[in-house]
Amino acid sequence: MSLYQSEIQLSFYRSMYKKELLAFELLPEQKRFTALPNYWIQNKSKEGQWYPIVILQGSSPVGFFVLDEGADVKTYTSRPNSMLLRSFSVHLPHQGKGYAKKALHLLVSFVDTHFPHIEEIVLGVNENNHAALRLYQSCGFIDQGNRVFGRQGWQYVLHFSLKNEQ
Repeated sequence: MSLYQSEIQLSFYRSMYKKELLAFELLPEQKRFTALPNYWIQNKSKEGQWYPIVILQGSSPVGFFVLDEGADVKTYTSRPNSMLLRSFSVHLPHQGKGYAKKALHLLVSFVDTHFPHIEEIVLGVNENNHAALRLYQSCGFIDQGNRVFGRQGWQYVLHFSLKNEQ
């Protein structure tokens, strides 16, 4: 199932997207901060806890990310019913076209539709990944002051609440 915003839609990964996703490219400085889609496509051991999501322009993959309900979520938040946004990226030829921002705006309704029990989306963004930090904050993710140490150093923990706090 998919959700649309103008020409962009979010869809669960299907094997028909595999060839294009395996060809994804990022700049070397971007690769420091995120795993490419091929890591997730080939890592089926956690299936059921994480969900690969494809950002489509029409029927062509232009971006990718993972929604994770596994144990790693607890590294970022103690709030129950939270989901971790991981490995968000847009294929190099499609960067700078607003697809990332549109996809993040669609994310709220996508999660609400497919994961109605989820109350919060969290993510970690490396303190040196200024472009990603600006993007997430411009889409409503909030820095509540928490930090975690990731594979490339300290990360800001950003939160997006889907439900009103009780």
